[in-house]
Amino acid sequence: MTIAIVGPGNLGTSLALSLDEAGYRVREIIYRKGGASAKRARTLARKIHARAETPESARLEVDLLWICVGDRQIAAAAQELATRRDWHGKIVFHASGALLSDELFLFKKWGAAVASVHPLMTFVRGTRARWKDVPCAIEGDARAVNAARSIVRALGAEAFEIKPRNKAAHHAWAAFTSPLIIAALVTGEEVALLAGHSREEARTRMMPIVKQTIANYEKLGAAGAFSGPIVRGDVETVRRHMAVLRKLPSAREAYVALAHSAMRHLPVRNKQALRNVLRG
Repeated sequence: MTIAIVGPGNLGTSLALSLDEAGYRVREIIYRKGGASAKRARTLARKIHARAETPESARLEVDLLWICVGDRQIAAAAQELATRRDWHGKIVFHASGALLSDELFLFKKWGAAVASVHPLMTFVRGTRARWKDVPCAIEGDARAVNAARSIVRALGAEAFEIKPRNKAAHHAWAAFTSPLIIAALVTGEEVALLAGHSREEARTRMMPIVKQTIANYEKLGAAGAFSGPIVRGDVETVRRHMAVLRKLPSAREAYVALAHSAMRHLPVRNKQALRNVLRG
């Protein structure tokens, strides 16, 4: 199967390299003119012996077009590329976790089978995420879904189908698995500043407990990994936390919200007394 990838960003780059390593022929990396996109596309194309092309110059002589741009750009990419050729017998994917394969209706109109293929993984600049064991949610036309399953497995990842009505909830869940964890950690950094640590010190000093917590969660589940004053029902300690966090209202708000979540879903002692303190 020959492939063209639209978007040489963090996801597109990781995908292109992984496809190349798995033996797929990535022929084109398609980028928008302007900014750093052209440089990234050319660098990536050289690594995998592909061509870096704009939407205007792309040949699109491939079996599969994989769109790896932001959600707001998918419709524009479809508008630019769908009328460029006859798509009968071809397949088109997008990688959005929130949007359905319906976003690719223009390609479908011109004969393509379409699907959304969302990897439950974080892709950021400065590090390359591997696809091995990554769960990928797939939704769309039967032929495109079957092709997606085959490719995902060839990458060493896990393929599973998701119902269209569950896609928004799936992506909201995904937000809790990485970006909102980072939001919690950066809120923790703010509290560390209050305790006299620098941001760099905070990040270094909290990594052992963060790593152990994730390891405990993986091995023992949420209830087994939960520790600290809330699980013990230590009202006076929580009261002290609430008092000092008045200096950081946003951190205090996050603390209260997460404490209430813990009391709803985890084994916690002295729940009513804790609720009273959290109202203060």
